[in-house]
Amino acid sequence: MRLEDEIKRRRTFAIISHPDAGKTTLTEKFLLFGGAIQTAGAVKSNKIRKTATSDFMEIEKQRGISVATSVMGFEYKGIKVNILDTPGHKDFAEDTYRTLTAVDCVILVVDCVKGVEEQTEKLMEVCRMRNTPVIIFVNKMDREGKDPFDLLDELEEKLNIHVRPLSWPISMGSTFQGVYNLHNKSLNLFEESKTSISENNIHIENVFDNTIEKLLHERYVKQLREDVELIEGVYHTLDKAEYLAGNIAPVFFGSAINNFGVKELLETFLEIAPYPGTRHTAEREVASTEEAFSGFVFKIHANLDPNHRDRIVFLRICSGKFMRNTFYYHTRLGKKMRFASPSMFMANDKNLVEEAFPGDVIGLYDSGSFKIGDTLSEGELLHYKGIPSFSPEIFREVVNRDLFKSKQLDKGIRQLTEEGVAQLFVQQPGNRKIIGTVGELQFDVIQFRLEHEYGAKCDFTPLYFHKACWVTSDDKKKLAEFEQRKASVIAYDKEENPVFFAESEWGLKMAQQYFTDIVFHFTSEFKTGKRKH
Repeated sequence: MRLEDEIKRRRTFAIISHPDAGKTTLTEKFLLFGGAIQTAGAVKSNKIRKTATSDFMEIEKQRGISVATSVMGFEYKGIKVNILDTPGHKDFAEDTYRTLTAVDCVILVVDCVKGVEEQTEKLMEVCRMRNTPVIIFVNKMDREGKDPFDLLDELEEKLNIHVRPLSWPISMGSTFQGVYNLHNKSLNLFEESKTSISENNIHIENVFDNTIEKLLHERYVKQLREDVELIEGVYHTLDKAEYLAGNIAPVFFGSAINNFGVKELLETFLEIAPYPGTRHTAEREVASTEEAFSGFVFKIHANLDPNHRDRIVFLRICSGKFMRNTFYYHTRLGKKMRFASPSMFMANDKNLVEEAFPGDVIGLYDSGSFKIGDTLSEGELLHYKGIPSFSPEIFREVVNRDLFKSKQLDKGIRQLTEEGVAQLFVQQPGNRKIIGTVGELQFDVIQFRLEHEYGAKCDFTPLYFHKACWVTSDDKKKLAEFEQRKASVIAYDKEENPVFFAESEWGLKMAQQYFTDIVFHFTSEFKTGKRKH
């Protein structure tokens, strides 16, 4: 098959949501449709399986939340589907932001009971920054929730995007009857089934087809016809170009836990979602159809398999064809590397791959050569853009609880921070290690993983800083002077870049006003030439 044909049959997307909206459950149901798993079980169900397929880290199993991005692939009707199931918890938002750089589109899950929540808005802001195409799935329609029209208004208002319903619920909660597919004019009657695929799908001419009256009570038929007339009168027909530009979001309704409304969502998504296209580097735009291979690292995970101390980097392929046992150029290190065992994933199950194409996400075994944002190519010096670290807001100093395990602690902290779980800053004198995060829960994850994966124990002492900023200057003397004068609040990141810890918002403003030759950066994107003041 030609490169262009391989590209056109790929769909790479992330599923994002506020915690508990049903994101991981929806992921499982997609895998069920794709035949990747035989039986789907709810995240909290103990009857079928103890945890969701995509929640494979031990701490995720204990807490029932996703704290790492899982990568899963399957085939459906000739389409190669790559799903990235992201952390929903706000404390792990940074991992989700990085994941969004590796996908071509997004499915956003919204709880019909709670509507648009805080984390939903923040995630959508990132999608809007990148003009990422979004499809919305309104979940839990088998519960009493908000009126569907009110939900549509809320989606438009809070997410700053136009919406267009492509399926419509027939009642909700205890009287939920099913959904009418506005896109392909079919009726799907609700059956409660957590483990199988609903086949109760009836094709009709339109909502006025007499067949509906034989299947639904008169009051539901009347309401559905009124709703559809209102939708067709108020909402424009879906413009695919507007969807691909990120300006309009198709909306579907259903119940992921009951595997209902999921098929309509999946099949329409595969029909309209973009295949891999052009990507931006600091040097130039790279088209997916270019013959030369290139890709970038957006995630690193140590000890994916606790029985083997492995370290796997997740690489998004952007152009050309990747081939096993072929030498590729590591642009930051300036050296060639080859990979004997590249893998594709079904959560924690890995399969050896001989070749992969744009849109695919592959895992490469690594001994410590990679950092997040690194690029592989066939020799061209490329740096893919938009994979930043964000300025952390919570800071704690690492205190070693077992001096005999100092090496294990140092190794564990270095590897975990290279994964992007948190950021590590070192302050001199004394080689003081400071961890910076965007959420409290990350410290629990670090502590748990250090003990269970590296055999090291530590405590964290709170540090009361307002913000951390990377500092640069075109005048090296001015930068050195700043570092000297602010030595008590200067540390260095893992790449030896100086970082200024502002003790208050006022202190940060004063430093910016007084040291006019210093540039204060709130993301690490300045490292690839893109400055943010």
